[in-house]
Amino acid sequence: MPQPKWPAEDMLGPVIDAFPEPVFVIDAETHALAFNGPARALAPALRVGEPISRSLRSPDMLDAATRVLASGKAEKASWVERLPVERWFEAHIAPIRFPGFETAAMISLRDLTEAHRVERMRVDFVANASHELRTPLASLLGFVETLQGPAKNDPAARDRFLSIMREQAQRMARLIDDLLSLSRIEQHMHVRPAESVDLTTLVMHIVDTLTPMAEEDGVPLALDLESNVIVPGDRDELARIVENLIENALKYGRGEGEPKPVEISLARHGAMAVFSVRDHGPGVAQEHIPRLTERFYRVDAGKSRAKGGTGLGLAIVKHIVLRHRGRLGIDSALGEGSLFRVTLPAVAPTGGNPG
Repeated sequence: MPQPKWPAEDMLGPVIDAFPEPVFVIDAETHALAFNGPARALAPALRVGEPISRSLRSPDMLDAATRVLASGKAEKASWVERLPVERWFEAHIAPIRFPGFETAAMISLRDLTEAHRVERMRVDFVANASHELRTPLASLLGFVETLQGPAKNDPAARDRFLSIMREQAQRMARLIDDLLSLSRIEQHMHVRPAESVDLTTLVMHIVDTLTPMAEEDGVPLALDLESNVIVPGDRDELARIVENLIENALKYGRGEGEPKPVEISLARHGAMAVFSVRDHGPGVAQEHIPRLTERFYRVDAGKSRAKGGTGLGLAIVKHIVLRHRGRLGIDSALGEGSLFRVTLPAVAPTGGNPG
């Protein structure tokens, strides 16, 4: 008498296809009986009738599946895939039975990669923020104790210490301001700004504001600005982009010898507005570029702090650009300077809708 067909072939298949997560149905020998589209994308080499161990390299999950098949009790297991990129999954394994058929089990995978990434960012953020605040706070407390004790009657020491205390307090104020700015931007990430902003006028205003800083450092500013470049956006946030990028170029983009100009350009390219800042400084090694927009990430932490940097400037730029539905590009090489390019949707020259 022929063996009746396993229900997975004509009944479970359509059911598991409705799941958004990867789902595998296995028999008592952990051979694949059925799997859905997301599972096929995760394990493209897997075929019905083959052991799932050939495609799913997770000893903990496979051991749990074996126990579930033997005991009939559901279990959960974790699985970390390291290559080609790190991914985290939680596997829920439950037995399934049909009258007259052998025991089977269903493995459903929940992708926890994004949750792990966010949690890791949160932990790193809290640790970094605490560290950045702890250093100037410890310095302030130390100087206060000194002024209350050994330097109580020393006017020269008092003036020197008060000057340092002022610098440390300003550093904490800048850090808190940047943290609050980043928080406000993230709260409104889903809302695209719609006010029309004359980016040309805004860039010229910021350049005028930063010209004294450039003159003090002896760095020329070279402008190439197309007139009447209008973008939909938040004026204050767009000003922050322009200010942060030009300030960074002035602070960190000076090379050896005769200063070369910081080149600032703005032009329309089709439906987009492109704002760029180029310096001719020491440049950044390729391995650092993907991380430059991470919060508190610094190529040279000592130099950054010495120049009043909080480590949040480029993170703020990235978030503002994303809120404006734009793109941030960074090109750099050691000894060749850096180019930061912001591409934003532009308003049509006729004053029509945003492009």
